[in-house]
Amino acid sequence: MKVIGKILLTILLILLLAVVALYVVLQTQWGAGWISRTVSENTGYQLTLSKLEHNFSNPDLLLLDNVSFGRKTQPALLTAQRVGLNLSSAQFTQPLHFASITVEKGRLDLANQGASLPVQADRLQLNQMAVNSPDSGIAVSAKRVDGGIVPWKPQAGDLIGSDASFQMSAGSLEINGIPATNVLIQGRISQHQLVMNNIGADAALGSITASAQRDAQGNWQVPSLRLNSIRLQTDKTLSDFLNPLFALPSVHFDRIDITDARLEGTDWAVTDLDMALKNITLRDGGWQSEDGSLSMNATTFVNGSLELNDPIVNMTFSPEGVALSQFSSRWVNGLIRTAGHWTRSDKKLTLDELAVAGLEYTLPQNWREHWMAKLPGWLESVEITKFAANRNLIIDINPSFPFQMTSLDGNGSNLLMARDHQWGIWSGSLNLNAAEATFNRVDLRHPSIALNADSSRINVTEMSAFTKNGMVESLATLSQQPQRALSLTMNGRQVPVNLLHEWGWPTLPLEGEGELQLNIQGNLAAGAPLKPTVKGTLSATAGDKNVQQTMQAGQVAQ
Repeated sequence: MKVIGKILLTILLILLLAVVALYVVLQTQWGAGWISRTVSENTGYQLTLSKLEHNFSNPDLLLLDNVSFGRKTQPALLTAQRVGLNLSSAQFTQPLHFASITVEKGRLDLANQGASLPVQADRLQLNQMAVNSPDSGIAVSAKRVDGGIVPWKPQAGDLIGSDASFQMSAGSLEINGIPATNVLIQGRISQHQLVMNNIGADAALGSITASAQRDAQGNWQVPSLRLNSIRLQTDKTLSDFLNPLFALPSVHFDRIDITDARLEGTDWAVTDLDMALKNITLRDGGWQSEDGSLSMNATTFVNGSLELNDPIVNMTFSPEGVALSQFSSRWVNGLIRTAGHWTRSDKKLTLDELAVAGLEYTLPQNWREHWMAKLPGWLESVEITKFAANRNLIIDINPSFPFQMTSLDGNGSNLLMARDHQWGIWSGSLNLNAAEATFNRVDLRHPSIALNADSSRINVTEMSAFTKNGMVESLATLSQQPQRALSLTMNGRQVPVNLLHEWGWPTLPLEGEGELQLNIQGNLAAGAPLKPTVKGTLSATAGDKNVQQTMQAGQVAQ
């Protein structure tokens, strides 16, 4: 028995020495290499580490130095200067489930990481890490990340897991190219429903605070979003800048508050923007709202050639459409003011009143193309119930037919200015007059026009102006059919006999002042020249001389 006891004791001592030797060897560089090779050769993962450390003063902690871990044939998921593995009794039944895992001073790269990871922990702790996630729909890149996830049970395509609480801070963060610093995010995820109770960051020289949640289908609910003193510059156009909001499956905002913001992009800018937006849902490129509202003001708003100064907008939203209670702005040294509503059922914008005063506006070179262009799908028609204009200056510098109207006043009622997505004067009445005007180098005083329109024609019931010593009066009708048949009569008394030369009629063999009688017809069809369709007669008298001319197809018969 003594011999057997000695043999057993010797075996135990040998085993103990072997365990001690293995314990010591595993903590050497050779042991770290052996662990790396064993994992890499026998699993679908690639592991490298420079050292494994263990101290009996903290027996449940394993420290791994200079770790790189990821799936074979893919970039490393994790690189870290140190990884701490806290062991627990769960290791006996789940060897890869740890009490906690701490990763320090490294990088998490979540690009193309589709399959689940084999490790879990009651807590994952990140210290001074960088995180990159370019393939999650919203590109995220963060540096100096500290935080924890409890518990950490990663799944395929979801590093956090399906049921966990988290708190993260980052020294810097970039989301879809927009940078932020001093970021804090607190929240939880449950069955793929993400809740972020607190989001805070410094961004674009200002601050952002928010709370938000996302359901399993990817729809977002944002109870609050506050942006203060933002100073943002981007190379995107305004539509490209706003597109990410409409690209989400659905996002509902309970409230957005923007204070003292300055935004600038390609061909657009807004300064000193204050805005409050409530209760609105953006979905499928459109919006829905039960009881929403928007209040907004700014110092300047620029979009292309449009520049508004001190714009103020107040509107409310409902399932039926939008009620515009106030829009006012200084524009080209004048003032524009309106109120009205847009109805969703017929996509019609009705302006109860539109007032413009003191404008000094030079029409853009392509204003005719804008006038002929189709309106967007959401705007089928535009009606102005009451229109008023006062002391405006309108200039067109188009070299083919420049004009200018000074001190232009006017009024109108029930003007249907767009129908079937096309600008025009489809119904209503309009009166315009100016102190002075120049039409293609012909100076006129007190020009005025009065017209009324219905679905079949536009009737010009008065069109008159004074020349140096005389007066011109006209009447006209214009068909609303596509051929736009025009009929015009004009009488001039004590006017220059070649008054019409600058407006397209050939020079008359007369001089001085006299009387004119013009009667012409033509077609103003879109996309077709007017001149070949013009026919009519002109009678001119100067002193004892008289000329009668007939025009056919835009040419005067010889």
